[in-house]
Amino acid sequence: MYSLKISGTVVNPAPQTMQVAIQDIDAKATRDAQGLLHRDRVATKRKINLSFGALTVSECARILASVKAEFFNVEYLDPETGQNKSGTFYVGDRTAPVYSFVDSVPVWKGLSFDLVEQ
Repeated sequence: MYSLKISGTVVNPAPQTMQVAIQDIDAKATRDAQGLLHRDRVATKRKINLSFGALTVSECARILASVKAEFFNVEYLDPETGQNKSGTFYVGDRTAPVYSFVDSVPVWKGLSFDLVEQ
């Protein structure tokens, strides 16, 4: 089953969108006199952008608490392999959601953040 897990727990509710960026990490990259690029690629890492729809106050707090540690394990569907993959990640800036009421119930809308592979 394909589901997003942070520290072994399924993220619920699931994100509205999940975008996985595959990034090459270079120790250095230089161009020679002919303009050819010479690079020293040391790793390929993932950055996962998550965006959520309407969340209850407790759902929003629970999701933000799950990414509070300095580093944590993430299991996700990898687009390159087509399989679940896990790795150690950290969280980037968390975008503050918009607080409003839906049918007199307080909800947060638009929580988003990046998970960056260590």
